[in-house]
Amino acid sequence: MSDLRAEAEALDGKDELAAKREEFVLDETVYLDGNSLGALPANVPGRLAEVMTHEWGELRIRSWSESGWWTAPERIGDRIAPLVGAAPGQIVVGDSTSVNVFKALVAAVRIARDPGNPSGGRDEIVVDATTFPTDGYIAESAARLTGCRLIPVAPGDVPGVLGDRTAAVLLNHADYRTGRLHDLPGLTAAVHAAGAPVVWDLCHTAGALPVGLDEHGVDLAVGCTYKYLNGGPGSPAYLYVREALQPRFDSPLPGWNSHAEPFGMRAEFEAADGALRGRVGTPDILSMLALEASLDAWDGVSIDAVRAKSLALTDFFLRCVGAYVPTGRVESLTPAAHAERGSQVALRCEGAGDVMRRLIEQGVVGDFRAPDVLRFGFTPLYVSFGDAERAARILARTLS
Repeated sequence: MSDLRAEAEALDGKDELAAKREEFVLDETVYLDGNSLGALPANVPGRLAEVMTHEWGELRIRSWSESGWWTAPERIGDRIAPLVGAAPGQIVVGDSTSVNVFKALVAAVRIARDPGNPSGGRDEIVVDATTFPTDGYIAESAARLTGCRLIPVAPGDVPGVLGDRTAAVLLNHADYRTGRLHDLPGLTAAVHAAGAPVVWDLCHTAGALPVGLDEHGVDLAVGCTYKYLNGGPGSPAYLYVREALQPRFDSPLPGWNSHAEPFGMRAEFEAADGALRGRVGTPDILSMLALEASLDAWDGVSIDAVRAKSLALTDFFLRCVGAYVPTGRVESLTPAAHAERGSQVALRCEGAGDVMRRLIEQGVVGDFRAPDVLRFGFTPLYVSFGDAERAARILARTLS
């Protein structure tokens, strides 16, 4: 046995999160794609069977009240809240990340502007130029809708373009290609100093590391639940609205579910109180309740412990890659500094698409991002140090 394999066994032996692995449906595959789709929590199939046979099959429409369907968006939001550093009553679950980005960004512009002069003053939206494409598309549409000019810049350059014309800023907490972690506290403070609100996309950090939404005064945030939160394919996203801003949150998508009296069926819209303003239409109950069940895996888990294991896993994987992979075959795009690293490792590699295909054939599942990036996501609840060592060893064999 190699020294690194022995070290992996020793690290797994003292891993305080090791028992969580048993709460997921896994096999002999090394699954390092939880940054795209988390593994299935073992309790979810039984919960969904109960929902379908009893709550839908027997109670039917009574389940909206008797089974708590109606309050699911805010109830599940309160379960997500501790994982992103938020107090209860500020997160509502529903819709997709893209829809929530649109709601949050347009509402941010409306918050920033003087109600007495809504078309003047602040007329610039700053967006992360390195963002996942959809966020950029949404930002462009929001700019057209609000009469703003769109300013795409790298996150590190944001402070230099802020000013009294800034209406809102949309940033990603981590770069989806490289896993680079951006400075949420510092950038939030810079945007606030310019008198504008900021919207953070947490898709690649929630459930992998502490976020501290309340601590750092974040205004609005959105995120998906199918990555590190393991909510299932297409599981609903969430929207965070800081409590102090909730009375001013003016959603561009008002619906009957965000009405103060949803069953009053009044023609005039009156927004509900609190984060419920972020609701729109009828909740997607099956996927929402699957998400709720998946969050049971977080019971008793400290997000600080998750972060510590994430950093240890990615450090160890990079060490294994350095020891096993022939020199010059891969280049790490992942920041060495822990303060700048999310929970994935990105390696630049010639022929990366074919390399990933061959890795998957050998039981190591990551993913490929054009033109030349291998991505490996490390989900601390179920990825082991043995997984990391084996993945690096098979990568080296594939590249030899």
